[in-house]
Amino acid sequence: MLGYVVPDKGELKMREYEVYSAYYCGICKSIGRRYGQLPRITLSYDFVFLAVLLAALEREKDDIAKEHCIIHHIKRKPIVKENRAIEYAGDVMLILAYYKLMDDYYDDHSYKAKLAATGLVPTIRKIQSHKGKLCRLTEENLKLLSQLEQDKCPELDRVEEPFAQIMLEIFKNGGQNSESDESRIKLLSHIGYHLGKWIYLMDAYEDVEENIKKDTFNPLLYRFEYEKTKESVQEFKKRIKTVVEFNLIHYLSEIGNAADLLDIKKNKGIIENIVYLGLRRRTEQALADIEDTETNEEEEK
Repeated sequence: MLGYVVPDKGELKMREYEVYSAYYCGICKSIGRRYGQLPRITLSYDFVFLAVLLAALEREKDDIAKEHCIIHHIKRKPIVKENRAIEYAGDVMLILAYYKLMDDYYDDHSYKAKLAATGLVPTIRKIQSHKGKLCRLTEENLKLLSQLEQDKCPELDRVEEPFAQIMLEIFKNGGQNSESDESRIKLLSHIGYHLGKWIYLMDAYEDVEENIKKDTFNPLLYRFEYEKTKESVQEFKKRIKTVVEFNLIHYLSEIGNAADLLDIKKNKGIIENIVYLGLRRRTEQALADIEDTETNEEEEK
């Protein structure tokens, strides 16, 4: 479901891109140091935004150093030294990866997912010891989502809600520290909630063709009553595009409005790039059926 929350790289300044990449490497290093090498396979750019945003609310400057890593063992790369935001983003990424794999195993009997999840069990047990509430909430909402999908629920709001609630709690919990106030928590919750709805709908729209081929659930097929004998996949996507686009842009607008009100203390250019350009660019690509080759290339590095 992930792979959407990325910057518009072409619009980032060189220094901003270096810092953004340093956060990505910082999360990777943090996971490796705390949980070993295997969990690093779940690494995703989506949670760099979370780390950069949470760290931007703190007064401390980024501590960036050049280090070698398991992939780049010859040339040293800038890496943000471990901080609270980086640790939290890494833990959250692993929680979502594990419970999504288990969900795939229960729903699709995917033994590949089961095998991958089994490899993460020792890591998840460690995370559960200090983030048990978030783990339970993630598991419960993914089960609820699974049930809605099994029931073939045609109501978009209902199907989007479980993942939106997971993202709400992720952003809300991440913002809670000694300096946080009620306003900050509300704004982060608002960003997380609408980001969750945006991600779910993006995923549903991009998966329409695959879901039709595999005869698997997609809420858009039921909400807009797709009938394969009456229209092609492209005709169907064209018919529903205006409504989907309206919802996606509405979610992005809510994310932007909340982000504007946060007291950002650093890396504002990166955050604004992701919120106003990166998410918008991914939305336009999805609606135009353009593959995000830039992101794919980055994640393969």
